[in-house]
Amino acid sequence: MSRLIVVATGNAGKVKEFANAFEQSPCEFKTQKEMGFFEDVVENGKTFKENAEIKARAVFEFLKSKGIVAAVLSDDSGLEVKALNGAPGIYSARYAGKHGDSTANCKKLLLELQTKKDRSARFVSMLCLIDEKGKAYFFEGTCPGKIISEFRGKNGFGYDPIFVPEGESQTFAEIPLEKKQMMSHRGHAVENLKASGLL
Repeated sequence: MSRLIVVATGNAGKVKEFANAFEQSPCEFKTQKEMGFFEDVVENGKTFKENAEIKARAVFEFLKSKGIVAAVLSDDSGLEVKALNGAPGIYSARYAGKHGDSTANCKKLLLELQTKKDRSARFVSMLCLIDEKGKAYFFEGTCPGKIISEFRGKNGFGYDPIFVPEGESQTFAEIPLEKKQMMSHRGHAVENLKASGLL
């Protein structure tokens, strides 16, 4: 019998990524919406770790109230820029004000970096897995790189068109998805989760 893993996101693409990563395990991945959870969870934590747990815990408690036994997996991630003291950080998705406006977020970041010489940055991903008994486990992944001064590439999302990972010449929006997944912050966090043997 397959184990049910509910991913605390409405993003079907993210669920597909997790399902692909764990295709050898007897797990069935579903989104929170597929389980009837449609709330917008207020992420008021001060770190990626706190926000990841807030999201996972909200879905876990909802499932529990419905008598559904499942593990919950969530991901909180963002971009930290050294010259901006780690900003946009946990506010990455709403840096320019409106949540999810990637173009506006990138433009604001480029504007703030205009006078900065140090353009080093890193993507951070924090996974939170809450098992069927309610215990939380955390797995971090990072990807260092730099911010370039113009948009390049059509793939990816978020800050991908202006981020070049360390050791590469292309942005995340130019690199093929399979290669990006291998080197990305979320990819590394998933590898750490896989190594734990919990899934």
